[in-house]
Amino acid sequence: MVTRQTIAIIDDDDNVRSSLDSLLRSYGYSVHLYENAETFLTSGMVVSMDCIVSDIQMPGMNGLQMYQRLLDQGYLTPVIFITASTEDSPRFAARKLGACCYLAKPFEGQHLINCLATALNSLN
Repeated sequence: MVTRQTIAIIDDDDNVRSSLDSLLRSYGYSVHLYENAETFLTSGMVVSMDCIVSDIQMPGMNGLQMYQRLLDQGYLTPVIFITASTEDSPRFAARKLGACCYLAKPFEGQHLINCLATALNSLN
């Protein structure tokens, strides 16, 4: 039996969530969408995710804070951060937390697919 890998997309922008959902489903991934970090953390699905793709800048808890909370709770799920920010500090913070990839919006879909392959291979 083949198990599809499950990806969480966390972004406050409906268009980003929708386009990433379409892209990843076209590659055969099972995708769960969340409009913010708090919704994801309380979803009960955290343990089911093989990878997290999260925006950094969101209202409320940002993506970096969310991932730090997951790490503090012992979750080692690989994360790919995406952001429209042009500042260097989020990139450095993401790297320090151990992010697999960091993509600046807008990015090519193939770049995300390549990052996913890297992140999911780190699980083996």
